[in-house]
Amino acid sequence: MKLTVVGCCGSGPGPDSPASCYLLEHDGFQLVVDLGNGSFGPLQRVLDPAAVDAVFLSHLHADHCLDVAPFVVWHRYSGRSPAGLVPLYAPVDAERRLAAAYDVDGDGLTDVFDFVPVGPGSFDLGPFQVELARTAHPIETYAARFTAGGRSLVYTGDTGPCDRVVELARGADVLLAEAAHPDDDPDQPPGLHLTGRQAGEHAAAAGVGRLLLTHIPAWVDRIGQLAAASAAFPETELVGPGQVFHI
Repeated sequence: MKLTVVGCCGSGPGPDSPASCYLLEHDGFQLVVDLGNGSFGPLQRVLDPAAVDAVFLSHLHADHCLDVAPFVVWHRYSGRSPAGLVPLYAPVDAERRLAAAYDVDGDGLTDVFDFVPVGPGSFDLGPFQVELARTAHPIETYAARFTAGGRSLVYTGDTGPCDRVVELARGADVLLAEAAHPDDDPDQPPGLHLTGRQAGEHAAAAGVGRLLLTHIPAWVDRIGQLAAASAAFPETELVGPGQVFHI
C-alpha cells in the first residue's frame, strides 16, 4: 500500500500546502481520499485525473471536499475524460451539496460521479477493505480503515477525542491523524479537533505501529504539535505535501 500526501494543511490551504488530500494506491488501483480546497492542482503532479479509480470523502467541510468542483470541470471540458463514471464514496447528501457548491443552480454531477452514500460499517472498494466509524465532529464525518495486502492504514478525518476512532485504529500499521488544536490553548471548542497530545494518546491507546500527523492549520506550530504527540507516542512524524509512505 502506497500513501502520497497531496495536501495536509488543516482548515484550508496554507502557504506551503493545499488542504486535505491523499492518494492511496495498491495493485494499480488509485483512490483519492478527500479533495480539499487547493488540492486538485498538485494532485495532477502525481496522478493523471483520468486514472482516478475512485474518490472517498471523509466529510463535506470545504477543506476536505471543495476541489470536487475543478475535478468536475476537468472531466467535462478537458476532452480527456475516460468512459464511465468515477465512484464517489461520501456521507449521505453529498450529491446535492457538492452540486450546489459547483454551481448556483445546483446542476447535478452525475455525468461525472457515481455517488455512493456511506455510513458506519465495512465494504470493499477496489482492492481495499474499508471500515468506517463516525467521529466526534459537528457534521457527519467518518474515520476510515483501509486494509489491503495484509497492511492497514487508518485515517481519522476530522475528530475530537473519540473512543470509536481508537477502536477503529486498534493494531493498525499506520494512523494518519489530524492534530489541529494546540495543546496550550484552553479555549478550543470540544468535539471538533485533536490536539497533538491527544493524537499521540489515541495512537498509544490503539497500539498502532506508526503515527503520521496531518491537518495542522497554517497558524499552528507544526513542531510544537510533533513534540506534544511524540511525548505520548514516540513513533510519530509530521507529513508534508509530496511525501510518499510505503505501508
